[in-house]
This record gives sequence, structure tokens and C-alpha cells, in this order.
Amino acid sequence: MHLWRPITIRLIQSLVVLWAIYTVTFLMVVAVPGNPFQREGGRALPPMVEAGLRQRYGMDSNLRFYFDYLRRLVRGDLGVSLEYRNWTCNQIIADALPVSMTVGGLAVCIAAVAGLALGVAGGVWRGGVIDRVAMGLTAIGVSVPAFVTGAILLVALSVVVPLLPAGRWESPADLWRPALTLSLLPMAYIARLTRLGMIDAMASDFVRTARAKGLPERGVVFRHALPNALLPVLSYLGPAAAWAMTGSFVVERVFNIPGLGVHFVNAVLNRDQMLILAVVLVYSTIIVAFNALVDVAYAWVDPRVRA
Repeated sequence: MHLWRPITIRLIQSLVVLWAIYTVTFLMVVAVPGNPFQREGGRALPPMVEAGLRQRYGMDSNLRFYFDYLRRLVRGDLGVSLEYRNWTCNQIIADALPVSMTVGGLAVCIAAVAGLALGVAGGVWRGGVIDRVAMGLTAIGVSVPAFVTGAILLVALSVVVPLLPAGRWESPADLWRPALTLSLLPMAYIARLTRLGMIDAMASDFVRTARAKGLPERGVVFRHALPNALLPVLSYLGPAAAWAMTGSFVVERVFNIPGLGVHFVNAVLNRDQMLILAVVLVYSTIIVAFNALVDVAYAWVDPRVRA
């Protein structure tokens, strides 16, 4: 069976999911108490001025706002920001998203390489010292929150050993601390999934057959056992990559990264309704797209999924 059918089904499902996310987010945004045109501590706007602003931005009616913004989304227009004057949401996202994607992409690479190495080592030398060290590192990655790891790296590399200045975003070297912080959690899960897959693969009949043929142990591990152990990792990489590439609000705050997470936090604090919708939809589209790509890749790798 060709891949066009699962791709078409997945595309339709993705569009429905994004519409549902938009609807739920819109209902939450309009239900939050507060006035998007009233700044905290500022002077109250006259009713006529506020009514004019609501009409200008199409927010005088929630139903009208819902369908108008939905029509904008179809055209690729994410609206205008209520907080950042003379800036559209498209411009803000185009400026901030590459920063978050760069940090997240590097984090995924670190997590994949380190996680696979730890998982293969733990699966091949199960119960040994290497396995215990690898599982200990993964336990740290799962247990320690990102803001704690980020703060430790910030203090260690900026105060104790002043290799990098704190709060700076100027050179490629400033990528490593936030990327390493973001990589620890997915690295731990990748290592554990790889280890379990390697343990099952190393005990399978085809590995025993490969050894009986006289293949070297390296070939048995990397040519026969590892490809079969990667299927669970492939399933996890989709949401992990989406989570890392959309950035972390806490990590971006800790390292003063001008990414999309900072704008989202500011949008929530300032009740910037259009920017909240825009950022949530961008995040959701990336996550849904990565999950869809993983499903299609799974169907390509495993014929049983296509059936």
C-alpha cells in the first residue's frame, strides 16, 4: 500500500486537532478576567476610546473575533500585537522563533547522540558498571527540573569558572548552556528506550544467528541489534524534538534568550490576546507536524503499520 493514504489521513487529523486547539485556546483567552486595553497601574480608558479600540481590532464581539481571526489564519495572518505597537504577530514570531528553534535543534542533537550512546552501552553491558553509570545519569536527567539545571550551569560556567558571561546572547558559545539544559530530559528517555530495545534485541534469535555466522561483535551490535532497537526511539523523537525546538519558557528566562517563550510569557501578563493565540498555534503546529512526520516515518519503516 502506498504512503499517500496514511499521509492524507494524518493531514486531515492534524487540521482537526489544530482547529480544536484554536477553539479551546480562544475560549480560555476570552474567559480570563481583565481588560487587554487596560495596563496594570495605568489610567482607565474612557469608555468611548475603549469601544473604538475594540472595534478597530475586531474584538467588540467574541463571536466576530473568533471567525475573523480564523479567516486570518487561513490567509497566514496571525494578527497584530496589542502590546508591541506597530508590530504584527507574524513579525514577532519570525524574529523570535529561529532563536528557539536553534537552541532546541542543538538540544535534540545532544540528546540523540548522548542518549543513544548511553542506551547502547547500558544494553550491551547490562548490569555492569557502565550500565549503572548510564542509568544514574538518566535518573538525574529525569529528576532534576530544567530551571535547577540551568541555574547550576549558569553559576558554574559564569561564576565559579568564568568561561561565559551571564545573561548574554551574542556568540554561538552562548547556545551550549541552554541547549545542554534542554537536552537532559529527552536524553534520559532516549537512553532508557534504547537500553530496553537493545536488551530485547541482543536476546533475539537473529542476533544469535549473526553470532553463529562469526560476525564480529561490533557488527552484531550496530548492524543487527541497534536498528531494531531504534523504533521506540523514533516514536519518542517526534514530540521530544517539537518540545525542544519550541523552546522552554523557564530556560529562556534563566539564560535571557530572546526566544518565543519570553514573548508568550509577556503576552499572558499583558493580556495580549492575539499574540497568545498566535504563539499557541505556532507551538501546536510544530508539535502536530512532528508527530505526523513520525507516524508517516513509522509507516515507511514498518509495513505492518501501513496495513
